[in-house]
Amino acid sequence: MKILVIGGTGLIGSQLVELLEQKGHEAIAAAPNTGVDTITGEGLAHAMAGAQVVIDASNSPSFEERAAMEFFQTAGGNITAAEIEAGVGHHVALSVVGTERLQDSGYFRAKLAQEDQIRRSPIPYTLIHATQFFEFLRGIAASATEGDTVRLPDALFQPMAARDVAAAVADAALAAPANGTIEVAGPEAFRMDAIVARVLEHDEDPRHIVFDPDALYFGVSLDDGALMPGPDARLGATSFDWWIANVPPPAKK
Repeated sequence: MKILVIGGTGLIGSQLVELLEQKGHEAIAAAPNTGVDTITGEGLAHAMAGAQVVIDASNSPSFEERAAMEFFQTAGGNITAAEIEAGVGHHVALSVVGTERLQDSGYFRAKLAQEDQIRRSPIPYTLIHATQFFEFLRGIAASATEGDTVRLPDALFQPMAARDVAAAVADAALAAPANGTIEVAGPEAFRMDAIVARVLEHDEDPRHIVFDPDALYFGVSLDDGALMPGPDARLGATSFDWWIANVPPPAKK
């Protein structure tokens, strides 16, 4: 089966391509650096020709509302039009657990608009709502840094390894369209300030964590339910302890 992976050279997309190829499928990585641009439409129709499934693992390069909204709406419109032309039978999109509860953020308003656009499309679909990736914990620290201090809330969440996200998306792509949402999450729940502190300690990062009940998560005030999955979420197998001991941090620039 031919499967087009939009965002196929990114963190999740590259692992998806590898997983799908291991399962015997023709997985095509679609990204600007492979000649496919979902904003301009360049190369999209050619890459999608003959594809039975399209996976959208791409993300807006900006968290600013106007830029994110423009990205998701423009790319989404171009993808849907190309899918209709190519006769694609299943659209799979990666999104975030709690998107509908995080609407104080312009970025998450844009994500919800993306999801609504997918639901309105005539293409059968599956939405994957994933919790935050372990690989994103350093980004959470960066977003909350003031000097040598990282101010974070102690909100409960259930992050997961990127490889488990990729596995869940691959499984969904090879199954029948759910025409609904599947939640995936890590095997353990953590307090945000505590787990980010463990990452910084592991990295021998001199910044220190300060618990601040008023600290915002990308502009959103969190309670213990905002980022948590529901009781039927599918849980990844990779523990945080294994991940921190075995997955090297990104190379410093």
